[in-house]
This record gives sequence, structure tokens and C-alpha cells, in this order.
Amino acid sequence: MLGTLVLLALAAGVYFSNKQKSAEAAKPPSDAPPKILALPDGDVTKIALKKHDADEIILEKNAAGKWQITFPQPYGADQDAAGQLASAVGTVTSDKLIEDKASDLASFGLKPPNTEIDITTKKGATKRLRIGDDAPANGGTYVALDGDPRVFTVPIYAKTSLEKSLNDLRDKRLLTFEQDKLSRVELIAKKQDIEFGRDKDQWQIVKPKPLRADGLQVEELIRKVKDAKMDLTVSDEDAKKAAATFNTGTPVATVKMTDPSGTQQLEVRKVKDDYYAKSSAVDGVHKIASDLATSLDKSVDDFRNKKLFDFGFSDPNKIEMHGAGKTYAFEKKGEDWLSSGKKMDSTSVQSFVDKLRDLASTKFVDSEAFGTPAVDISVTSNDGKRVEKVLISKQGNDYIAKRENEPAIYGMDAKTVDDLSKAAGDVKEAQPPKKK
Repeated sequence: MLGTLVLLALAAGVYFSNKQKSAEAAKPPSDAPPKILALPDGDVTKIALKKHDADEIILEKNAAGKWQITFPQPYGADQDAAGQLASAVGTVTSDKLIEDKASDLASFGLKPPNTEIDITTKKGATKRLRIGDDAPANGGTYVALDGDPRVFTVPIYAKTSLEKSLNDLRDKRLLTFEQDKLSRVELIAKKQDIEFGRDKDQWQIVKPKPLRADGLQVEELIRKVKDAKMDLTVSDEDAKKAAATFNTGTPVATVKMTDPSGTQQLEVRKVKDDYYAKSSAVDGVHKIASDLATSLDKSVDDFRNKKLFDFGFSDPNKIEMHGAGKTYAFEKKGEDWLSSGKKMDSTSVQSFVDKLRDLASTKFVDSEAFGTPAVDISVTSNDGKRVEKVLISKQGNDYIAKRENEPAIYGMDAKTVDDLSKAAGDVKEAQPPKKK
């Protein structure tokens, strides 16, 4: 009994000793610089930034949790820049403690401060951070928190992260649509009017007529428009000149982006060698880079899908090809390709599949005349859910092709078709493994 009690006492001692060591380890080192302000992540809902040489800026989170500039006038906020400022004001760590009980804040440039930041939390509490003069000899910047008698220094980079200008925080995008929620894109260009519609993640051309779209080209157009920014350093006088210049400019294109919040429009004009844009989402006329204008000055063929097959990077399940009196049929079972029940060499089949995947037109043909097919191909993919059929016909020295149930005619050079036929003919039966 006594031995049991001794063991229990030892175990309890070890437990409490380990617990105390864990608690001590969790404490910051005694010489660690103290935190000036430490708020939970996401707790900041409003920031009022007052600099002695600039207008006050007020940032607030709206009902949707998005940052907005509400003063000196309503502006959209750059969500990344606003979020970084909220993180910076929510956690302010000192470089060193200068005075434990400062009696003369003015000597540190803290009364009045060079910058004053009022931070409001979800519960409505407000903290006021004062930023003063830079300490001598690159010693950081003096900082104090209202209600706390101490004066600290913070590194210069910390000061930079706190003292933001209105231009730093404004949303500079000319259009503010949500890219992943776009349902329609309209491009009214000099060459022709084009409209794209999205079905789930797949873009299609719906105007001037229904056509397959090259999704990468449509997304590149969207990215160019999304990245178009205002230059907020332009003077008021230059802004007025830009507006007058725009009215006399030559129209280049107008692009319209539609998401659940509505439709936004960007109109682009050219004056001599310069390009200007007017947005429905923000005020004013803004000079833009020539590459944006170039990306809008396009025809429908620039956005058409030139690939004959849509199975993409996934391997098909079944392939049939007829041409020149020959028939090729391959079906995938597990990891193996079979033809007439025989296992085929996977490398040679993959070469054929790659040729099919890369099969693309060199141009689009307006004529709808289509002779007797010289080659017809059927590809089944997506676990049997997608079946694509392509007919290829000889036209002069080259070929034309069309997909089943689609009016579009694709022009193809002879070498592309010859290489495809050769790859099909080169598929061979798998060799049995060599005996060791």
C-alpha cells in the first residue's frame, strides 16, 4: 500500500513538473519586445487613419464583409491592401520599450502625433494608435497606444505598413466584376461584334453565331480587362485633358462584362498613338496601355477553338478510324489498350492519341461544300459520356474537316492528316516480356 502511494506521489510530481515546464515554454522570453496591440484575426471592422498632412481616411467592412472607403468620399477599396492594413493595425509589435511611463509625449512627436489610427473592433471597442517621429540613427519610429503610458519604437517597415495613403487603399481596377462569376462577355470591336456565354466552366461563342470557343483565349481577354488599372497619380488638369481627348478619339472597342451584380462596360478609344478608356464602374477617363487595346481589337476567328477534339488531357476510352481502305479500332481496358482482343503497345497507341489530341485547323473555311469523307474518326471519352465524330475530306492539295452536327468547316494541311494516318498505322501489338 505504501509503495503504491509513493508511486502515485512521484507520478503526480512528474505530471505537475511537466505542466509547469510547458507553461514556462509558452511564455515569451523575458527580453522579448512587448506587443503594443494584439487583436484576434478578423476582429478589426473599421480603421480611421489621420495624418497631419492629409485628409482623414476611413475604411469600414460592409455587411458582406468587404472593405469599403467611406471617407473622404465613397470609393471601392483594394481588398488585399485593406486586409493587409487591418492585419498590420491589429498586431503591432514593438522593436523596444523606450519609456515605461512617459511624461512628455511631445518630445517623441506623439503629441500631437504625425499619424493617428483609430481601430474599431467587432464589439465596438476602439483603440487609438499614435505614430510619432523617427528615432535618431535609424532607431525605428516612436509609437504609443492611448491608455498605455509606455512609449515604444517599431521598425521603419512596420511604420510603412501602417501609414497608407488614399491611393494605396483605393481599388484601382477600371472594372470590378467577379471573374469566376461571369456569365456573359460582349466585345463590340471594329471588325465585328462578338458575344461569349458560359455554361458552367465552358465558354462558347453565341454571336455572331454559335461556335466552339477557345477557352484560353476568352480567359486571356477577361484577364486583360480585369487587370486594367487607373493611374491615380494623374493631376486634375491632366484628367480633364484626357476626358476632352477621349471625346475626339477613334473608337477601338467596347467590352461588356456581366456577373450576378449586373453589367459593366469599358469603352476604348485611340488618339494618335495613345489609348484611353472610359468605365461604367468608376468616374473619369483613363489612359491605358496599348496591349489592352490590342487584345480587344480582334475578330471572332481569334477566339474560335481550332482543335478538332475536346477530350483534352484525359485519355479516351475508345477510338475508331476509317480511311484509305483501312480500319483501326482501339479500346482501353484498365491500363491496357486492346485491338480485336489483343493487347497493344502502349507507347505507339499513346503517340496516336497525342496526334488526335493535337489535331487542329490552320484556318476556318467559309464554304460549306464538303465532299466524300476520306477519313472518319470517332473518339469516346469521359467514361463513355462524350462521343466526338470528325469527318475529313480532300480539298485540292489539303483537307477540310467538320465535327458531327456542327456547321463549322476547318481547313487542315495535308501533312497533319498524313502524320495522323501514319501514327495509326504504326500502332503495334505489345511484345511479351523477355524471359530472364
